[in-house]
Amino acid sequence: MENKTDLAFAFSVRKNVFVEEQGVPEHVELDEYDTSSYHFIVKDQDHPIGAARLRKLEETIGKVERVCVLEQYRGKKIGLLIMEEIEKYAKQLGVTKLKLNAQSYAIPFYEKLHYTVTSPEFLDAGIPHRAMEKVI
Repeated sequence: MENKTDLAFAFSVRKNVFVEEQGVPEHVELDEYDTSSYHFIVKDQDHPIGAARLRKLEETIGKVERVCVLEQYRGKKIGLLIMEEIEKYAKQLGVTKLKLNAQSYAIPFYEKLHYTVTSPEFLDAGIPHRAMEKVI
């Protein structure tokens, strides 16, 4: 994603899911990494319905963050589409390992994509998470 309109679309989905639906404070959701991350969005026609970002931690390690899909579009494989695109793009960047912090309820989704849990449960923005990673 290259333009400010698409970034605004990504932010609108993230605000809807994380801030409004899950109660994450906006200043926590929109952070200093947004300007240096790669952003991904999915649209239904011109309406943004899903978003995520990829951040490089090291030359060959990336971190998938802020994966979200609007409630009425869940269960339609939008999350899978986002993750597939992130993995393809990460490989183009020379990334060989992806990390993420999954909300605990979403762990089965990421396990189906071959991510492995690498931490005990912890709270992030008051929500239970576990770290996961995958060699790509």
